[in-house]
Amino acid sequence: MRYISTRGEAPKLSFEDVLLTGLASDGGLYVPESLPKFSQEDMAAMAKMSYAELAHKVILPFVEEDVSSAELKTMVDETYAGFSHHAVAPLIQLDKNEWVMELFHGPTLAFKDFALQLLGRLMDHALAKRNKNLVIMGATSGDTGSAAIEGCKHSDHVQLFILHPHERVSEVQRRQMTSLIGDNIHNIAVQGNFDDCQQMVKQSFADQSFLNGGQLGAVNSINWARIMAQIVYYFYAGVSLGAPHRAVSFSVPTGNFGDIYAGYIAMQMGLPVKQLVVATNANDILHRCISANHYVKHDLVKTLSPSMDIMVSSNFERMLFDLYDRNGAELAELMANLNAGKADSLDTDRWHKAREVFASHKVDDERTCAVIKQVAEEHNYLLDPHSAIGVDAGRVCNQHPEVPMITLATAHPVKFPDAVIKAGQAAPQLPRHLADLLEREERCQVLPNDLAAVQAYIADTLK
Repeated sequence: MRYISTRGEAPKLSFEDVLLTGLASDGGLYVPESLPKFSQEDMAAMAKMSYAELAHKVILPFVEEDVSSAELKTMVDETYAGFSHHAVAPLIQLDKNEWVMELFHGPTLAFKDFALQLLGRLMDHALAKRNKNLVIMGATSGDTGSAAIEGCKHSDHVQLFILHPHERVSEVQRRQMTSLIGDNIHNIAVQGNFDDCQQMVKQSFADQSFLNGGQLGAVNSINWARIMAQIVYYFYAGVSLGAPHRAVSFSVPTGNFGDIYAGYIAMQMGLPVKQLVVATNANDILHRCISANHYVKHDLVKTLSPSMDIMVSSNFERMLFDLYDRNGAELAELMANLNAGKADSLDTDRWHKAREVFASHKVDDERTCAVIKQVAEEHNYLLDPHSAIGVDAGRVCNQHPEVPMITLATAHPVKFPDAVIKAGQAAPQLPRHLADLLEREERCQVLPNDLAAVQAYIADTLK
């Protein structure tokens, strides 16, 4: 399988090259040239598989040029053996045809573990084979950072620099990053917002001269391997609830669009998906685009669901690439115009195509707390604020009540105690492996919202 850039100018690459490259040289994102398809018989067989077996089945076609079946099996077995629930991604029923899929049983209590625990192993495999080193530069709105550090901290071939917005992540999220201390781990708190951090990463990929010959790699969902690993749990949930003989729908708390894009890819690969619901908080550019074809950036709002405090959703470009018939030149022009404020909408026919696949809903902080409270009281189940947004959006947008609606519970509620307490619930307790988190030593560098300052810090650290 070969991979192509959404902007149409960068060379086609193998999986291993895409894994280590991250952002394409033309500024685009890599996607597979074509997708593997699973038949009804294939999906019926998936229902009998463990999560690790299913991961091997789904992922192998994307990597087999560079990673053998046996090597991949070892990686996925090791990755998901480290999760605390035997089902890995258990499904919890709230009501008739209303489900929550818990994606927070990995080491950092967030859905990012599904991809980043595997990504670290894939990168180590590729770098060791090539006898190369890599400088990882990543931006996080809270969860990617700790999951990336956990996934890559043991690597002899990687130096990690993780940027997060200063004082805009929860204390648990921050400490999960800054208390992981090692010679190859470097946390940077940028005095700006997540979009500022993400823009610095993109600009650094475009011009890597500050590394003096080093190479940047990506752990953000701009890296295709992140999306690839997330496709698996859509198939896992689908076949658990009756696919391929029964359709399913998903509601996804959405910030950078990577998680719900993985659901779209699962649908393209054969999973019978009735609806994909984009659930946003007050930072609602995706909801405005999908519901009203209005794509205009507003000032970023600080909310009780900080992992979704994002205005520029990188992976939306991958979706637009398909909507614009995979025409890289046309998409490059569109992205330039949208980013410069010269365009504020999609072509009407393309927007209608998006509406055939996606619904969307915006949920503010007050409603988020109300949903946490209602679900806790009526179902004795505690949601984190991001997952509560997903549940509410799924209910509002559900056009097919006869079809299971599955909300992706993207984080453990212990990571966001402020929202839980504001919803009138007792603050959840940290799990045993993190019980002393709030007493651990922290290591972090606070830097101004300035690309030159951040790049200088990275260069000096590498020396």
